[in-house]
Amino acid sequence: MAGRDPVADLRRIAYRLESAGGATYRVRAFRGAAAALADRDPAVVAQLAADGQLRTIAGVGDATARCVEESLRGEEPAYLRSLPPPPQSEPGSAATAVRTALLGDCHSHSDWSDGGSPIVEMALAAVGLGHEYLVLTDHSPRLRVARGLSADRLRQQLEHIAGINAALPPGFRILTGIEVDILADGSLDQDPALLTELDVVVGSLHSGLKDPADTMTHRMLTAIANPHLDILGHCTGRKVKGGRGAVAGADPAGAGGGGDRAHRSGLSRAESTFDAPAVFAACAEHDKAVEINCRPDRLDPPLRLLSLAVDSGCRFAIDTDAHAPGQLEWLVNGCERAVRSDVPTDRVVNTWSADALVAWTASHA
Repeated sequence: MAGRDPVADLRRIAYRLESAGGATYRVRAFRGAAAALADRDPAVVAQLAADGQLRTIAGVGDATARCVEESLRGEEPAYLRSLPPPPQSEPGSAATAVRTALLGDCHSHSDWSDGGSPIVEMALAAVGLGHEYLVLTDHSPRLRVARGLSADRLRQQLEHIAGINAALPPGFRILTGIEVDILADGSLDQDPALLTELDVVVGSLHSGLKDPADTMTHRMLTAIANPHLDILGHCTGRKVKGGRGAVAGADPAGAGGGGDRAHRSGLSRAESTFDAPAVFAACAEHDKAVEINCRPDRLDPPLRLLSLAVDSGCRFAIDTDAHAPGQLEWLVNGCERAVRSDVPTDRVVNTWSADALVAWTASHA
């Protein structure tokens, strides 16, 4: 029986794990093994497998070695067979039309912060999905648990991205960016001079999410007025129970739910409370976009707030907040929610070309 391509199978496993929201360390194990084998002579790899010596290669462990051995025998690796199949349900025609209109993704992470894959892997996955651009938005320094980028590391990343862009397929480019923390006083967690060099700045709250509504509102209004901020990320900070496998259109808080008590609303982390009409009015006034976060464990904002943002005249960015290549497919989650809330497609900033998007963000300075 002819052998399969073991490197391709390792990458398939990593991608399926990512799409299903699998643990980052497992994804890294399979992507790491694929990278360790990718540049080796296939005949040498086959001989090492026959001799039971695959584990002598740095980056190849017991589970990944078994997958390689099975693949070389022409078998679909058992680990790959054990993974849940991709969702079978197809998005509605209206959501499909929105998805088709999207030219890129404005919120993604790499292994420079808390993502699971190198920047080039994220970029190539975006190319494969038909994107024209991907905005890389790794975390800012205050979020230490996510290995947030200091100013020096961010400068190094910008140089690294320039080199990658030079080698990517024509017609696609990585746009520079950051997911910057909105701090307690509403300031942005990065050197302001450096923020001016970035193509897109997403601002999000990751701390103090239980602060009183007036405190949260002040923080958000201050950040929105900051000329460096372009997109308000996952505005309520909520987390959805069982979100890794959540249905795209589901909304645990309900169309009229308050979302203030996690155990009543199907949330594992309750929504922050803030003056939503004032926040969305400020986004419209300053021409900033409200993010429709596509992560199954976020689906933020909830539908009732998304409808309010529409009525307030806001622009939107439908973003995956992907931490791995397979998660870039989550865009359809946000498209379905946009349709349910009657979001006008012409108000979605990532339906624009890269040049138009960057011209819009530059207008905020």
